[in-house]
Amino acid sequence: MNSFQPKSPNKVAAENFGFTLIELLVVIAIIAILAGMLLPALSKAKTKSQGISCMNNGKQLALGWTMYAEDSSDLLIAAEDNMPRRPNWFSGWVDFSASPVNWDINNDMTKSPLWPYTGRAKDIYRCPADRALIKKSNGEVVPRVRSISMSQTFGNGSWLSYTRWRTYDKLSTIVVPARTWVVLDEHPDSINDAAFAVQCDGADSKNTARIIDFPASYHNGACGFAFSDGHSEIHKWRGNTIKVPPKYIANILALNVAAGDSWVDVSWLADNSSVRK
Repeated sequence: MNSFQPKSPNKVAAENFGFTLIELLVVIAIIAILAGMLLPALSKAKTKSQGISCMNNGKQLALGWTMYAEDSSDLLIAAEDNMPRRPNWFSGWVDFSASPVNWDINNDMTKSPLWPYTGRAKDIYRCPADRALIKKSNGEVVPRVRSISMSQTFGNGSWLSYTRWRTYDKLSTIVVPARTWVVLDEHPDSINDAAFAVQCDGADSKNTARIIDFPASYHNGACGFAFSDGHSEIHKWRGNTIKVPPKYIANILALNVAAGDSWVDVSWLADNSSVRK
């Protein structure tokens, strides 16, 4: 006959036993190690996703740019003001002030000749990785309206040395469409007007190459481009001089500087901006 045997205090303590402090610390350490391994991968995945979105934005802008020409007897939208018979694709001089030019899409964006050709989608005029913010006079903080600029090849070409390098006012005259970029992401501390200047003369030498305007390098040291043949890409910069970390402060970044170790990048920009006459 079985009789009831009360549990000993030691058995009761064993059954109610939980984690010791050391065991808890080991679990926390394992979680921290796993998080440390996963976070860089998640960060790269986010950057890659932003890069894909950036390419899509550029592609839509370049498509609208082409459609405009097809509806305008082959004439291209210009990269700058005061181009004969050709309106500027985006007027206004952006900085980090509270001026409406920096945050109000009705100041310049909706007046752009490109606006009806891009689905009136305001977000495609800026890279999703751009964190430039504007504090309005009422204290509200909003994203800056634009991070994208157009090649000066489609403007007056003053930095190209236009007497020796081609500029284009018609779609049909572009010599190598697959190697002629239209729009890119400009560095947030470099951007001002909507035209991006590239040096062509002397760009193929490390002793003479200069960075005029700075492109962005949001995507792990790479920049988004859209070309006149319709394709877009994320181009990786090889040198370090061109990859200046953004400070998001106006006039802090010196422009028109020696390219240094980024002369190969300036050479690539020149090769994909224009061809010699």
